[in-house]
Amino acid sequence: MSAPRRPAPSAFEATVFEALLHGARTAPETALRWRFLEAAHVVGQRHFVPHVRTHWAMLVLALRTRDGREAVGQLARLLLTPLGHLSGRLPLGNPGRATVGAFQPMPVRADLAVLIEQVRAAVA
Repeated sequence: MSAPRRPAPSAFEATVFEALLHGARTAPETALRWRFLEAAHVVGQRHFVPHVRTHWAMLVLALRTRDGREAVGQLARLLLTPLGHLSGRLPLGNPGRATVGAFQPMPVRADLAVLIEQVRAAVA
């Protein structure tokens, strides 16, 4: 029996991640706040602390907007994140919302890829 396959290590872009979290805190519209958080999830999900911080921020936004389904989904993800990191089973590309499966890897959505690139360019 072989060991679980771990994702290849990637360099963590701390400045980009922090800028995305800042965007999530300061965006004028809830939908845009979610986009910033989804982009932060994509950037930070291979790294435990940023991954947990993103799901925590998602939980806070879900509670502030009284989105019970999202809040429950984020609580579950906060509990599952350590297991995903320990097992090496991280659903890369997944935006981290309760609207998608917690274990579903997927290509990075085009709108998130554009936002990440815009933030990368802005902090460069």
